Amino acid sequence: VQLQASGGGLVQAGDSLRLSCAASGRTFSSYVMGWFRQAPGKEREFVVAINRSGGSTYYADSVKGRFTISSDNAKNTVYLQMNSLKPEDTAVYYCAAARFVSDPYYYGDYKLYDFWGQGTLVTVSS
Repeated sequence: VQLQASGGGLVQAGDSLRLSCAASGRTFSSYVMGWFRQAPGKEREFVVAINRSGGSTYYADSVKGRFTISSDNAKNTVYLQMNSLKPEDTAVYYCAAARFVSDPYYYGDYKLYDFWGQGTLVTVSS
């Protein structure tokens, strides 16, 4: 089972990026897929998650209105569209998959995620 995150890069404040998380090894159609990020010297932070079976989403307040998560079940891929990027969005972004999280209240708990990608670096310059 592998999660491959890609799409990071160096952008200026106000720019957009789209991250992708391609899953292989099994079908993740019933999983909750999440994005987390970790900035240098900081704790891992929840960004957004989507329940791939029902489509419900849950966003951290810091990214609401700027980031959008979507899922292409046919491609077994989840996307994170990031608009109006800010320097404080700079971090390594990780995608993750959770098998047994059904309550959106718990989407932000990284300990409940079973599989993790390798991370992709997003740097936003001011």
